[in-house]
Amino acid sequence: MRFPRHIWLLAERIVDKAGAEGLMLATAESCTGGMVAAAITDVPGSSAVFDRGFVTYSNEAKAEMLGAPPAIIETFGAVSRQTACAMANGALERSRADIAVSITGIAGPGGGTDRKPVGLVWFALAAKGRSARAERRVFTDGDRGFVRMRAAQTALMLLLRAM
Repeated sequence: MRFPRHIWLLAERIVDKAGAEGLMLATAESCTGGMVAAAITDVPGSSAVFDRGFVTYSNEAKAEMLGAPPAIIETFGAVSRQTACAMANGALERSRADIAVSITGIAGPGGGTDRKPVGLVWFALAAKGRSARAERRVFTDGDRGFVRMRAAQTALMLLLRAM
């Protein structure tokens, strides 16, 4: 997959910085369907810093692959702070990573509600020795592809800042 130059350069900075700091990375993605992992692994040398990516599109996958408690998903929804944190923590626990980023959102065009509109995306970062922290964004200026690309870009920026 060919990424826009600004996203590829961001991924390259992540690979370079993770390599310099001896960090291993993991991703847990829902609405981006592996785009963050793909951007990172598009960079030569990424195998030294990228352990694995989890694409957990269904609620069952979030529970089975990442250990996200079904009760959290049922209570708060798949697109929530709580689920994003559970995904990031699960990716960290089920990998050799030092830092994990998660993404869960509503890319559209359907699926949105008044409380959770199309374009809503939750991100979380988990790192060894630190509690997961989450951020909420709403991308409303484009279609499904736009939401997914902006979500991937945002996850990469959060990952870079966390290192």
